[in-house]
Amino acid sequence: MERAATDFPLRVTRYFAGLMKKGDADDPLLRQVLPTRRELDPTAGYGPDPTGDLAAAAGPGLLHKYHGRALVVTTGSCAIHCRYCFRRHFPYAAHRAHDRQWRDLAESLAEKKEVSEVILSGGDPLTLANSRLRFLIERLQEVPHLDRLRIHTRLPVVLPARLDRELLSILTESRFRCVMVLHVNHPAEITTWLATALAPLRPAGVTLLNQAVLLKGINDALDTQLLLCEKLFDIGVLPYYLHQLDRVAGAAHFEVSRARAKALHEQMRCRLPGYLLPALVEERPGSAHKHPL
Repeated sequence: MERAATDFPLRVTRYFAGLMKKGDADDPLLRQVLPTRRELDPTAGYGPDPTGDLAAAAGPGLLHKYHGRALVVTTGSCAIHCRYCFRRHFPYAAHRAHDRQWRDLAESLAEKKEVSEVILSGGDPLTLANSRLRFLIERLQEVPHLDRLRIHTRLPVVLPARLDRELLSILTESRFRCVMVLHVNHPAEITTWLATALAPLRPAGVTLLNQAVLLKGINDALDTQLLLCEKLFDIGVLPYYLHQLDRVAGAAHFEVSRARAKALHEQMRCRLPGYLLPALVEERPGSAHKHPL
């Protein structure tokens, strides 16, 4: 375990750890963050850049992978290290924009008239202090053809208090139509604290979506997926994507076979209304879109 944590350390918030069942080595939240010797086993087809991020780099902190959208790598920091993270080997030091480069990044986007949506990613963009986040969004607002701001974050799930009043003001005062995409994998991650923290966002016009990763032994049971989708809707979040595992080195033991994933999704389709059924997708390096399975 110590060897597995050498390059990708154990990192988890006290809040998230407090949701785990003490003494249960198979707790689904614990298994997402606990290093294991299985991460050291080399597996064919698994590598350091499973989604082709490096090939999509278009300047410091900027990735161009999808038509009409640009992704900004805001930081390499995260409040939790999920062992299946597709960017666990990403060279952040060389491929993220520093604060002084954010204006240059906005100028670069100004030349790309086809881009209407900017996606803040990382790491986790909400690990940025509010002052830095405000500065970045203000720079992006100077680009007239940008209409939508999307934030991909797991931070509210592992630290609900991050959704403070100042952050709400930053999002609601911007001219962007804002979308927040959460990363909730298991119904045990949905708590009263999370529901309370998210409550002010929807009335303020922020669209809330969820992306989950299908993980072997964690959320690959039908009852778990049904409960996850229903509990997300209860707190005002729509299930958006259910991702097949990105084949990042060190995460092979989490993979659910494609056949099993498709069968599970079909079972979900039979039990859920259409608006609660996330799309089952995978990402292929170099592709211009997510691929439905």
